[in-house]
Amino acid sequence: MSESVPFLKKPEALDSSMAGYAGFDPLGLSSIADIKFLQESEIKHCRIAMLAAAGSIAQDIFTFPGVSKVVGTAKMTGVHDVLVKQGAMGQILLWTSFLEVFGTIALLETLDGKRAPGDFKFDPLGFSKNAETAKRYQLSEIKNGRLAMLATGGMVHGYFITGKGPLELLTNFGK
Repeated sequence: MSESVPFLKKPEALDSSMAGYAGFDPLGLSSIADIKFLQESEIKHCRIAMLAAAGSIAQDIFTFPGVSKVVGTAKMTGVHDVLVKQGAMGQILLWTSFLEVFGTIALLETLDGKRAPGDFKFDPLGFSKNAETAKRYQLSEIKNGRLAMLATGGMVHGYFITGKGPLELLTNFGK
């Protein structure tokens, strides 16, 4: 039985040694797609969500010089809408697509077993020299990333409803 959903069977393709393993796969995706592909995708989306959560909060704390000239007082998805009208999102799409080419190369290496999912060998501070420490950081990254995916969704939907950023919404709660 699954640890996370007791009335479901444990997914056979999930390896309990994976960082963040909880036996959660109610849709059975691990039996359809390669588990390494799913791990790589989750780690990538976790990292992007952590950056998005930090960026969403940072918009309420400070504004970089010159940003208000470009987007005015817009925040979160409002910035997206302003940049689409100005035509700047095409350039972001171009550079993001360029980075995706390298992500695809890394994904193919992962599927071939040449590298671990999400491991770009970027460790300038040497956190992964100790195997136990590296394992702890991998677990922290997955857990914080999963939380960030939920948090970013909450912040974006809070902005859709109220038009306020996350900290602005908290400081004006109930007004």
